[in-house]
Amino acid sequence: MTFPQLGKTSSHYAKIALIVVIVIALVGGIAYLSRSKPIPVVLQKVERGTVEASVSNTRAGTVNACRRAKMSPPAGGQISGLLVKKGQRVHKGQVLLELWDNDLHAQERLAQEQLKTSVTRVQEVCTLAEAAQREADRSQELKDKGFISSQLLDKAVSDAASRKASCEAARTDIEQSKSRIALARAGLERMVLRAPFDGVVADISGELGEYATPSPPGIPTLPAIDLIDDSCMYVSAPIDEVDASKIKVGQFSRITLDAIKGRTFGGKVRRIAPYVLDLEKQARTVEVEVEFDKLADEDNLLVGYSADVEIVYDTREHVLRIPAQTLLEGNRVLRYGSKGVLEERKVITGLSNWEYAEVLSGLDEGDLIVSSLDRAGVKAGVKVVPEEPKPAK
Repeated sequence: MTFPQLGKTSSHYAKIALIVVIVIALVGGIAYLSRSKPIPVVLQKVERGTVEASVSNTRAGTVNACRRAKMSPPAGGQISGLLVKKGQRVHKGQVLLELWDNDLHAQERLAQEQLKTSVTRVQEVCTLAEAAQREADRSQELKDKGFISSQLLDKAVSDAASRKASCEAARTDIEQSKSRIALARAGLERMVLRAPFDGVVADISGELGEYATPSPPGIPTLPAIDLIDDSCMYVSAPIDEVDASKIKVGQFSRITLDAIKGRTFGGKVRRIAPYVLDLEKQARTVEVEVEFDKLADEDNLLVGYSADVEIVYDTREHVLRIPAQTLLEGNRVLRYGSKGVLEERKVITGLSNWEYAEVLSGLDEGDLIVSSLDRAGVKAGVKVVPEEPKPAK
C-alpha cells in the first residue's frame, strides 16, 4: 500500500489559497477603483421669507408723460415770434409763439382813444346835467314864491331831465368802449400761444414767417408746439386678459427700463382700461397704466422709453419658501438626505412667482435641497457632495 506524501498536498492547497486571495484582492481593487464618485451639487436651505404673486406685461410698455399738450394757436396767421427752442424748460403762462397782430393792436388803440373821448364827453354832459338840475330846483323855489310862471318852471325841469338822459347815454358809450377794448384784447390773446403748465418743449413745427393755422375738424395737422410735463411719468403696458381680474388701482408695482440696466423703479397702478384690446385675436390684452412713485432730477427719464412692469397683487410674509428653480415637474424636489444620498420629496406649494414658491407641506425649515438640477446624473438615490460656494468677485 502506498500513502500520499503530506508535504506535496499541503503545498498544492497553499497555492490554490494564494490564487483565491489574489483574485479576491483584484476584484476588490477593481470594484474600489471603479466605484462612482459623489456628484458635486449646489444646495439651498429651506428658509422663511416673503413670497409675492405678480403679473407682468405681455409686450413691452411705453413711458408716457402724465400731461402732454400738442398745441396750435387758436387763430391762423403768420408766425412773427418763436420765443422758445426745442428742449427748453418753460413755466405755466409763458409765451411760446406769437402771430402777426399789428391790425389787432391798432384796433385796441382805437378803442382806447374812443374810451378817452367817451370819458371826456361824460364829464361835459353830466356837468351840464347837474347844472340844469340845480336851475330846476331854483325855479321851483321861485315858483313857490310866485316870482315866475309855471311855464318857466316846466321849461327848467324839462331841460334838467333832458340833460340827465344825455349823461346816462354818455355813460353807456363808456361801457361800449370798454367792450371794444376787451374784444380787441381777446383777439390779441388768440394770436399768442402760452404754456398751459410747466414742462419741456419737445418739438416745434414752423419757422418765422411761415403761416400757422389751427387744425380744422377731421383734418389733423402738425402741432406748432409739443409740450411735455416730465415731472410726472407713467408706463402704459398691455396685460393679458387672463390676469386683468387680479389687478386693482393702487397696487404696488416694479418698473424696469431697457435703457437703464440693473435698476428697478417703484410704482403703483393708476388706471386700468375698461375694455379689452383685440388687435391680436390670439392675444387679447388690457391696457394698464403704472405711475412712477418718486423720480429724481438725475433719473433723466425720457418719454418713449420701453419698459416692463411687474404688478404685485398678493404678498405673504414669514412663510416657508424655496427658490422656484428647485422645483421639478409635479412639484417635486431633491432633498439632501443622510450620508449624502438624494431623496425625492413631493411638496405642496401655495403662493409662487418666478423667484420663490411658498411651501405648505413636504419640507421642514432648514432642509437642504438641490438647485443645480441641470447637472448630469443628479437624481434620487445618487450620492452627492455639497459644492463649495464660489467666492464673490
